[in-house]
Amino acid sequence: MTDKPNPKQSTKSQRKPQAGQVYRIRNQQVIVPDGYLAVGHIIGVHGLRGELKVELYTDFPERFAPGARIFLGTALDDVAIRQVRPHKENVLLTIEGINDRTAAEALRGLWLFVEEADAAELEEGEFWIHDIIGLSVETEDGSVLGEVTDVLPTGANDVYIVRPAQGVNRDQEILLPAIADVILAVDVAAGTIRVHLPDGLIDA
Repeated sequence: MTDKPNPKQSTKSQRKPQAGQVYRIRNQQVIVPDGYLAVGHIIGVHGLRGELKVELYTDFPERFAPGARIFLGTALDDVAIRQVRPHKENVLLTIEGINDRTAAEALRGLWLFVEEADAAELEEGEFWIHDIIGLSVETEDGSVLGEVTDVLPTGANDVYIVRPAQGVNRDQEILLPAIADVILAVDVAAGTIRVHLPDGLIDA
């Protein structure tokens, strides 16, 4: 995952919903405690020594450096990372107090959080994903296309998943590439995204 897939209209992969809200992240549901950001999801275990297989939900993998502290599950258990190494598209973590596969299995499915106060500073033209989700998407002439329901990182650029307004795109999901040629303006305060639709992006 890259920090700035598009410097003009970039989204940062940290999630900060409202207090205790059930939040949808890449088709996963998670309750994010007030004042925290979701940065990882334990999706499995590896080996016999308590390694956790973690899917990252942050553009700042340095959060998982040895010695860093993270909060585990909605109980917000404060734990230190002992070791980390890459594993395909994920990472393998060992944390204090987890030394065997049985103990690691008990953590499968938990989310990893950091404190909201530790959020990185955004540069101009960058937005948190939680600010993008829920925005109304409008064309240049003011026609409403729908509402952003998720942001999908693809490597080259993010893709905004849009639930269409009634009758738009034959009621099928719209996939908007988060590039400057398509995303013309993001106004979080107004709750809108203004877009240019290239030919063929949606069905008339």
